[in-house]
Amino acid sequence: MGSSETTFLQKLALYAASAALSYLVLLAGLQHLDPNREVSKKKKKEIAKRLGRPLVQTNPYEDVIACDVINPDQIDVKFDSIGGLETIKQALYELVILPLKRPELFSHGKLLGPQKGVLLYGPPGTGKTMLAKAIARESGAVFINVRISNLMSKWFGDAQKLVAAVFSLAYKLQPAIIFIDEVDSFLGQRRSTDHEALTNMKTEFMALWDGFTTDHNARVMVLAATNRPSELDEAILRRLPQSFEIGIPDRRERAAILKVILKGERVNDSIDFDYIASLCEGYTGSDLLELCKKAAYFAIRDLLDEEKKGKNCSEPRPLSQTDLEKVLATSTKTKVAATEYTRSSSQPAGWSTSSDDYQEITEEK
Repeated sequence: MGSSETTFLQKLALYAASAALSYLVLLAGLQHLDPNREVSKKKKKEIAKRLGRPLVQTNPYEDVIACDVINPDQIDVKFDSIGGLETIKQALYELVILPLKRPELFSHGKLLGPQKGVLLYGPPGTGKTMLAKAIARESGAVFINVRISNLMSKWFGDAQKLVAAVFSLAYKLQPAIIFIDEVDSFLGQRRSTDHEALTNMKTEFMALWDGFTTDHNARVMVLAATNRPSELDEAILRRLPQSFEIGIPDRRERAAILKVILKGERVNDSIDFDYIASLCEGYTGSDLLELCKKAAYFAIRDLLDEEKKGKNCSEPRPLSQTDLEKVLATSTKTKVAATEYTRSSSQPAGWSTSSDDYQEITEEK
């Protein structure tokens, strides 16, 4: 009886080993035949290179979010690249960058610690996104650019898992900045007409956000930007205790922005930046960049005219102050042009512009 039992156990062990070996061979064969095998390996290598952390293990949901991660070494925007806003840049350095770079200075007590939420708000084109990138570069934090399109999924429950992946990946890569541009479109005021999937995604995001605020040692921050802060949900505003208004630049700041834009370009040394800035009342940083781009085309136009006359020009002439003045005299900002067109379209036939209206339009220009 003892010999029979031993033989049975030996056969059972042999069958089990054979089944396990067959399973491993089958699994290896299926993996080898998988047409996406090389693509998956290549994607993992690209993600590791993008993250700058080859030893970080990520799940499939974190891989989706990792496609929007920017390594701070690959960001070319610094505080020096942003003209003006000196007071705001100093405040951001003290409240946001320093705790991320020097956590040992803020490890004593609960009052000092990394900011968990910062809001940048103001008109379009004033440099909110540039400031966010500069913060990531100066602090050495990875920059996770959250896009709603990447969080939405046709599969039920996947949206919540993708939101969770944003925070879990940020934890693994800390110091990290979770950046949400146009945050009002994602975390706006909750309404009864909202789709259930969007409501669940908002709730999950806020719950996870609260989760890492309890960990004072976590170097993870949510940085949001919007030009409509009044449309943000009250619960979101509570989680963004620090807010900075990035407004329309004044004359001194416009001159500084022009110098930053034209730094490294071929320009005449005689350009009076302060005078040009005085002509650009109401211009944002984005408007000033477009102004310089338009002015640069005058040099190309002159070169082509010289070539038509049979002269050989090796390169365009430097940008001059006259070029900038020509653009200001002959072009209208898109926003102003749209406003004027709306006014003219809404007026009845036979209506004529009064002197007061003309003066108002002229002042806007």
